[in-house]
Amino acid sequence: MKERMSRALVPVISRLPTLTRLRDAVRHAYGVPAAAEPGSQPRARDYDLVRHQTRLRNREQVERYLPDILGRALARIWIDPGFRDRFAADPVAVLEYYDVFLPETIEIEFVAEANSRPQVVVYERPIRHMPRRRLLYLQLVLTAAR
Repeated sequence: MKERMSRALVPVISRLPTLTRLRDAVRHAYGVPAAAEPGSQPRARDYDLVRHQTRLRNREQVERYLPDILGRALARIWIDPGFRDRFAADPVAVLEYYDVFLPETIEIEFVAEANSRPQVVVYERPIRHMPRRRLLYLQLVLTAAR
């Protein structure tokens, strides 16, 4: 029998990490340490947004590092509806959950219309009642190659 090759643009995991994160949340709620199982070490996973805790402290760091992080988030949004819903509700909180911390002056807006690709717009508002300034605009670009 001929083997079928996947034609997916990104590797598709049959079960996304929802169960793993849920298990970790339950352990945390009951006060069970994550290393309670033998051989379990905290490690970066393929679906994490960053490998280590990341604190972006100013606009220059946001402009330099955030596009890569949000690119990973957009790729995950494309294949994981649960992640997409959480990100749409509060992008900054989702980034903090995945150990990416932004300055107070940075705002993120997620735009997902029915017939378009998801978009992320990053704004800076240096003073609370001043107009915000757009720093970044990210959107998935699909290309086909032969």
